[in-house]
Amino acid sequence: MINNKLDETDRRILTLLQSDSRISHKEISHQVHKSVTAIHVRVKRLVEEGYIKTYTVIVDNTKIGRGLTGFVEVNLEKHTESSLTTFMQEVVKLDEVMECYHLTGAYDFLLRVAIDDMNEYSEVLLKKLSNLPGIENFTSHFVMTNVKHETAYTIGK
Repeated sequence: MINNKLDETDRRILTLLQSDSRISHKEISHQVHKSVTAIHVRVKRLVEEGYIKTYTVIVDNTKIGRGLTGFVEVNLEKHTESSLTTFMQEVVKLDEVMECYHLTGAYDFLLRVAIDDMNEYSEVLLKKLSNLPGIENFTSHFVMTNVKHETAYTIGK
């Protein structure tokens, strides 16, 4: 459900910024037919209210030696607050872990890892993942073809 505080102009600004975070306020103002000052005020408000979390660049992972994407399903031995917290504090320290989700269902966590190849994953598995605290077991899956990868959300009415 969209927050009612967002009007059509806000939604268009967010859509434009998601497609190119370097777009100038002048270009946004041209596309949404508002003054540059109005756009500046709106973008500032969208940042202050947390709609815009950060500005970033998306790097081609294959060009930096991170062309293999894996998903690792993790189960912990215990489900105490302490064991969950400890695992989360440690897993976020691993450079190869790009995302970590605490889940409901069959697995406790889902990790998205980015590595160069299976040899690197073997090293990560032996020296890092298997040493994380409280792991009962994990299952790894690797991406063969990336069919869809979006970073921008559709912002409806």
